[in-house]
Amino acid sequence: MLHSSSSSHKMLRPQLLKPLTFTQLLSNNKGVKLGISAGKRRIPQIMASSISTTQQQQQPVSAQVDSSQNSAPRPLQIAKRLEKFKTTIFTQMSSLAIKHGAINLGQGFPNFDGPEFVKEAAIEAIRAGKNQYARGYGVPDLNSAVADRFRLDTGLVVDPEKEVTVTSGCTEAIAATILGLINPGDEVVVFAPFYDSYEATLSMAGAKIKSITLKPPNFSVPIDELKSVVTKDTRAILMNTPHNPTGKMFTREELEAISLLCAEHDVLVFSDEVYDKLAFEMDHVSIASLPGMYERTVTLNSLGKTFSLTGWKIGWAIAPPHLTWGVRQAHAFLTFATSTPMQHAAAAALRAPESYYEELRRDYAAKKKILVDGLEAVGFTVFPSSGTYFVVVDHTPFGMENDVAFCEHLIKEVGVVAIPTSVFYLNPEEGKNLVRFTFCKDEETLRSAVVRMKEKMLMKK
Repeated sequence: MLHSSSSSHKMLRPQLLKPLTFTQLLSNNKGVKLGISAGKRRIPQIMASSISTTQQQQQPVSAQVDSSQNSAPRPLQIAKRLEKFKTTIFTQMSSLAIKHGAINLGQGFPNFDGPEFVKEAAIEAIRAGKNQYARGYGVPDLNSAVADRFRLDTGLVVDPEKEVTVTSGCTEAIAATILGLINPGDEVVVFAPFYDSYEATLSMAGAKIKSITLKPPNFSVPIDELKSVVTKDTRAILMNTPHNPTGKMFTREELEAISLLCAEHDVLVFSDEVYDKLAFEMDHVSIASLPGMYERTVTLNSLGKTFSLTGWKIGWAIAPPHLTWGVRQAHAFLTFATSTPMQHAAAAALRAPESYYEELRRDYAAKKKILVDGLEAVGFTVFPSSGTYFVVVDHTPFGMENDVAFCEHLIKEVGVVAIPTSVFYLNPEEGKNLVRFTFCKDEETLRSAVVRMKEKMLMKK
């Protein structure tokens, strides 16, 4: 036990309680390079030269080798569950686009900005001091706005506090759902072609992936094949409607068939619906709204596609409490919380009047027509797209051996970017004849891309 009467204790206490000033720190560390010069002060930079000679002598010989000397590069390190995945195709194509000055109709982000009222809501939230960590599963106002929007869209009433989880974009919502509800060895069915994060995240979870291929021209769900694949060992079906990359929308009949299978085999559904407001030729139907399906469905969505604010990364997952528990547990250890001011702005966005969504669809329908008409005039076989802002075409009339070779030729020789779809299949051979274009660009950009293709690719029929 320490006693305050100790003389040595009294002598030490003033020095222990009095911190060194920054000036004292400088004067006491003259041998350390701190990046301070006359008239300038910078944050101290601890340099290798600050290690004492004795310390250097104690370093292993290998640590003292000049890094500038030629040596064989060390192999890249990666966990086995991710070693098959390369740099994303979007990164590769975008890099080529920059190098060759190509018009980027590949990656699905708009080249125009989101609505002013949403951006102003974000600025107002920042100025109001809403800048610290948000509540882990979402700021209350956004949770309520998501629940309200879901009720308007589906007729389902959900508890914003217990059944809505805000995430850092839909990609994180997908990851939290898979990592929170799928165990190693669980079977999960996906529909190819699929968004590339599906396979990677399922691999991280240790899932066994079974793929059902949607084939052109209509990319219909092969119900009989699906029935043969879904068994008592199936844990979940991961689906996406409207569907990226094909633009297909799952019909009510297809969704009902999937629902019956899920009920029969006690299967969950993870439904990615980020393009639900970009439905052009038929109404979007959430599978959670079908009889008996809400209790076994996680509905995934986000702000970015609907409001042209993809860089904000605001997403959410809607599910009954018994499924939300797993989603939130994974979310807590992935990102914990999502950008606070952007969440407040997202709440304002979701309360936009219906006229906003009507104008959005009209605008994208016009953009779609420019691109589709142009692609058909050039000589592509263009497949129907009922939703999203993507169109898939058959490139084989132009004589290239596969989709990757065609897309590289398109960038280097024509100056337009598309995405090869083979990366969206478990078996890349199934997608080698198809490429994806996006029309989430302003009309001038789309017309310029069409002009380039007509000048250099036009095929006489």
